[in-house]
Amino acid sequence: MLITRLQQELAALEQAGLRRRRRVVTGPCGPLQQLAGAEQPRLSFCSNDYLGLAGHPALAEALAEGAQRWGVGSGASHLVSGHSQVHEDVEQGFARWQSAHIPQAAGLLFCSGFMANMALMTALGDGQTTIFSDKLNHASLIDGARLADADVRRYMHGDLAQLERLLQRCNTPQRLIVTDAVFSMDGDLADLPALLRMAEQYDAWLVVDDAHGLGVLGAHGHGSLEHFGLHSERLVWMGTLGKAMGVSGAVVVAHATIIDWLVQRARPYIYTTGMSPALAQALLASMELVESQEGAARRQHLQQLIARLRAGLSALVQQHPHWSLPDSVTAIQPLVVGSNEDALRLSATLEQSGVWVPAIRPPTVPAGTARLRFTLSAAHTQAQLDQLLAVLDTLEKITS
Repeated sequence: MLITRLQQELAALEQAGLRRRRRVVTGPCGPLQQLAGAEQPRLSFCSNDYLGLAGHPALAEALAEGAQRWGVGSGASHLVSGHSQVHEDVEQGFARWQSAHIPQAAGLLFCSGFMANMALMTALGDGQTTIFSDKLNHASLIDGARLADADVRRYMHGDLAQLERLLQRCNTPQRLIVTDAVFSMDGDLADLPALLRMAEQYDAWLVVDDAHGLGVLGAHGHGSLEHFGLHSERLVWMGTLGKAMGVSGAVVVAHATIIDWLVQRARPYIYTTGMSPALAQALLASMELVESQEGAARRQHLQQLIARLRAGLSALVQQHPHWSLPDSVTAIQPLVVGSNEDALRLSATLEQSGVWVPAIRPPTVPAGTARLRFTLSAAHTQAQLDQLLAVLDTLEKITS
């Protein structure tokens, strides 16, 4: 019986320390999160709100304004009647952001990053295509590649020599190199300049998932392409809008012909009700903030917090040689402890001290690499980071 089998499998997950549970948050996203059933708020280091815009009053005002002007729902898919002028404005805005990097750039809005990546993989990955995918790519890219009608070749994380060997042996007429820009569980950057050179040498396209780079990387917060100063029509860029941008949804920017093809063939776009126009109005406010002096100041503050947290975690790792701190210069700072049990225990110990950092376990990360994934926000204050470092100092004494 289905229920019995699922109950047995859930019990096995529980035994292995892999069962997941949701926590109910009873207030807005921010450094201090009130959880249902908890007397005091937790100091949160686990959201992807890297610039602290999710609770920014300017976005809330724009959302309310947008709802008054456009209503709440779009009412239909973008190809029927659900594509409002405000959607068009957001798409053109992101195309402008990436126009220095992608010739004849055009944009296309999606309701989520998962949908955008599924659309890219299935619409571009036809039977004449080989997809070359980094093994640590996000699940949306992996699942999209599985659903595509393409031949899929995965290469070891960041192993450009292996990727080149695979490209040399490839005989399909079309090739897609697919990578995260910032890898979500390790926080490291892909070598996009080298990947682009390889794409140009082997007549391939480079698909970049910039979910964790948009808003944070680059002088103006335009993301990884700006950070590396890349320029090529072979670039296909995807940015999610619910992390540093503080809203929700995703946008793909590529050569206008590729965007037109997605409109014709990307099923996750064609058969989905369009994004709420009120959210699109909030995105316009977010884009303005990211490019402003305030946005630059937030990125600078975030970099200061990253350096300080990294120093504290490095000191902790020195006391525990079996732990590790991956090489990351981003807001994602993972403390890899190994076993699921240790990660759960450390997470619980931190929460007892008022700090919320969930344990990340397989299948999100490879077996034996369970971790605490600390993420920083420009909304964190130096005092809040000092509080975390003080708790980590206590953690060092408890676990040594």
